[in-house]
Amino acid sequence: MSSKKNILILSPFFYPELISTGKFNTDLARELAKQGHNITILCFHPFYPNWKTKKSEDFINNIKIIRGGKNIKYPKKQFLRRMVLEFSFSFFLLRKLGKHQKNKDIVIPVFPPSFGFYASLLFLNKKLKKVGMVHDLQEVYSKNKTGVLNKIIHSLIHKIEKKCYKNCDKLIFLSTEMKVKAKELYNLSEKNLEVQYPFINLKKTISNSLGNILNKQTTNIVYSGALGEKQNPYELYNFFDFASRKISNSQFYFFSQGIIFDTLKSKNKNPQINFHNLVNIEHLEELYMRSTVQIVPQKENTSKGSLPSKLPNLLFSGCKVLVITDKNSEIEKVFKSNGLSQISNSWSYQKLLNSLNLLLEKDTDVTHQKNVAKKLFTIEEMILKVLR
Repeated sequence: MSSKKNILILSPFFYPELISTGKFNTDLARELAKQGHNITILCFHPFYPNWKTKKSEDFINNIKIIRGGKNIKYPKKQFLRRMVLEFSFSFFLLRKLGKHQKNKDIVIPVFPPSFGFYASLLFLNKKLKKVGMVHDLQEVYSKNKTGVLNKIIHSLIHKIEKKCYKNCDKLIFLSTEMKVKAKELYNLSEKNLEVQYPFINLKKTISNSLGNILNKQTTNIVYSGALGEKQNPYELYNFFDFASRKISNSQFYFFSQGIIFDTLKSKNKNPQINFHNLVNIEHLEELYMRSTVQIVPQKENTSKGSLPSKLPNLLFSGCKVLVITDKNSEIEKVFKSNGLSQISNSWSYQKLLNSLNLLLEKDTDVTHQKNVAKKLFTIEEMILKVLR
């Protein structure tokens, strides 16, 4: 396991994207390269979360970055955006895979998207060890949508994800819930399945640039990160609107970007709800420190689909965290078994407000919270499971 490997990562999301899968992939690749492995990634020019391509020549030492997709224009409708991403990344992989899979030992497809790996299976070297990294189970998110077209899409997602997962030598899921659900959906073999929570990637930096935005004399309730369907963004906004009228001396914040963010910002009439772009990595720790509470929302009945990758950083920062998640979800079990708070299992605005007020009244044991984060969310364990 100590021998140096030639590793190929497949994902459209990569550096210099600031959040979500792009940030995860970047840190994973950096750690693998730091340990002496030879890393190549087939990815797109950065486009997330705005879904607008920004050509990038940025590089990382000791990582070979092969980019595509510089001329892609993504539609505004979510379904069409995903289709454009799935098909365009598939064509990119089919063009580049033949050359860049040569002399590789391991290939790491990061799911989703899945169609690119599905389409590439015919051309992929059978001797390559395939270690799939599963961030989201798309079938979970498509399951409850109604209409004939959505049923067809749900069926296609099932077929594609099943073939992708069954053709991996190993699958690493970011939660046990995801692993159990995928095993049930796709009849996967237990011996090929691993679980590793997302890892802490919060960098210790000195920053004092957000004081003019987040006043320490104010109760600052903050959502920061990607803002998509799985975060239930419109209900989150409505809760902020409700709570802003109930909590004195309070301000509510969205730090995000993208189409849903722009829609909410344009419709907002509440002076206590504020919209700001994502902060750069060097200001992230300051953002958490200046937040009275950070909200981590999950849409109802989706906890089996993913585990929020920013949760490790929030806990490690010592910030108070309110998680909105399904009853008996993995996050709830982790919080309860480790003496952390606060969890809400309801999107009822009054119940959420009650949970938020409870959290505001409590003192946080920062040392304990950090120790739990360091124990559960380690990149070292992730690397071991990739290479083992």
